[in-house]
Amino acid sequence: MARLIVVSNRVATPTETKGSAGGLAVGVFGALKDAGGVWFGWSGDVVSETVANAGPTLVQEGAVTFATVGLTKKDYDQYYRGFSNATLWPVFHYRNDLARYERDEYAGYRRVNAWLAHKLMKLIEPDDIIWVHDYHLIPFAEALRSEGLRNRIGFFLHIPFPSPQVLQTIPPHDELVKSLCCYDLLGFQTRNDQQAFHDYMAREARGVVRELGEKTGEKTGEKGRQGEHEGEIEAYGRKLRTGVYRIGVFPDEIAEQAARYESRQHVLDLKQSLEGRKLIMSVDRLDYSKGLVERFHAFEQLLEHSPEWRGKVTLVQIAPPTRSDVASYKVIREELEREAGRINGRYSGLDYTPIRYLSQQYDRWKLMSLFRESQIGYVTPLHDGMNLVAKEYVAAQNPDDPGVLVLSIFAGAAAELSGALLVNPHDATGMSEALERALAMPLAERRERHETNMAALRRNDLGVWRDRFLRDLASVPQPR
Repeated sequence: MARLIVVSNRVATPTETKGSAGGLAVGVFGALKDAGGVWFGWSGDVVSETVANAGPTLVQEGAVTFATVGLTKKDYDQYYRGFSNATLWPVFHYRNDLARYERDEYAGYRRVNAWLAHKLMKLIEPDDIIWVHDYHLIPFAEALRSEGLRNRIGFFLHIPFPSPQVLQTIPPHDELVKSLCCYDLLGFQTRNDQQAFHDYMAREARGVVRELGEKTGEKTGEKGRQGEHEGEIEAYGRKLRTGVYRIGVFPDEIAEQAARYESRQHVLDLKQSLEGRKLIMSVDRLDYSKGLVERFHAFEQLLEHSPEWRGKVTLVQIAPPTRSDVASYKVIREELEREAGRINGRYSGLDYTPIRYLSQQYDRWKLMSLFRESQIGYVTPLHDGMNLVAKEYVAAQNPDDPGVLVLSIFAGAAAELSGALLVNPHDATGMSEALERALAMPLAERRERHETNMAALRRNDLGVWRDRFLRDLASVPQPR
C-alpha cells in the first residue's frame, strides 16, 4: 500500500497534533494516520551548519514518522525571512509596495528547496505519494525531479495566487511558474486563484490550458464535490492538472469543544468584565494582509456615527505577533497599537474601553469558547486564501442564539459562507453599517444565517478537502 509523504515548511510536533494544532495540521495528521507515512519539513530551529547537515531527526508516533531538519542562520535569512516572506508573501497578497527582491535571497530560496529535497530523497519509497504545501516550497518538485524521482507529487497553495500582471513584478516569475509545472496536481483555494494561474499559463507561458469544468454532487454522488473546477495544462514538456479544493474545519468537533469550554473561568471572567455589553471578536495573526487597521477605523466610525452604541459594545482584537524580525511587521504592529490607543482615548470612559487589543497567543479551544460568547465575528482581511477563523467562528456558535459573521469579500471563505454579512474592507462606512446591522439583527435571521453557514461547513469539511485532493492525486498517471 502506498504511503503518504507530507512536506511543509513547518512540521507540527506529535504533541501539537493531539490538541493544540490548527486545521491544516489536524487534516494532514489525519491522512497520515490512515495511510501511514512521513511528515517532513523544518523544525523551526536555527542551528549550526553541522547540526543542519546531520538531520533529519526522526520521531515515530504510531504509523507516522515526523522527520525534521534545522536551518542555518544564512538559510533562515534567505529562504524563510527573505524570499518567502519578503517577496512571495506580499506579492501573492497584492502588496507589491511592501515586497523586496534580492537575487541572493532568491538563490538561497532555491538552494534550501534543493537541500530539503535531497534530505527527503533518502526517506522515499517507490510507491509513495508526496503532498507538498504552500509558497515556501514552490521549487520542491523540480528539485526532486532533478534527483530522478518519478513518484506522483501534488502541491496545495494555502494563500492567494496573484493575477499575471502582479506575479510579473517578481523578476524570476517565469522560473517559479516553470517549477510549479513539475508537480502533477496543483490545488488552489478558490476558482479565482486557479483562473489567475490558468491566465498566466495561457498568456505568458504559451501553455495549452483546458478547462474541464465542474464536478457536481449530482454527478458523483459524493459529499463535497459541488463547485469543483478542474483544469489540464500542457507546458514546458509536461502535463499537469489543477483543481479547486476549499480547505475547511471539522465544525461539529469545534461546536462540541466550544460548548464544553463556555463554563471555564476565562469565559466567566470575560462575561463579568463586559457588564452586559455586546462583544465583537476578531482574531488574526499580526499581518498587513489581515486589514486590522481598516477594521479599527470601521469600528471607530460605528461609535462616531451611531452614538447609541458607545459604552454598549466592545471590540476584542487578538493579534499575536509573527515574523517579528521582518521590518514590515514591526510597522503594522506600531500602527495598530497607535490606532487602538487613539480610538480608546477618544471614546473610553471611566468604566469603558471600546477596543481591547491583545498581542499574545491563546490556546485554540479557548478562542473557540470566546467566539461562542460573542455577538459578532469580525473577519475582514484585505486578501486571504481561505481564512479558517471565519469558519471556526461559525462552527463555535450556539445554534439557539448564534452570533453574526461579518466577512470580507476578499477572503476565500466568502464564496461558501453566504449567511455572512459580506463587506469590502476598503469601505470603512460599509463595514460600520454591517456591524450595526449585525448588532441589531433579530434572532430568527441570525439562526437562519447560521444554519446556512453550518450546512456549507459540513458539506466541505476538512476531511473532504483532504480526501478529495489525495484521491485526485492518486488518479494522476504515474510520471515517466
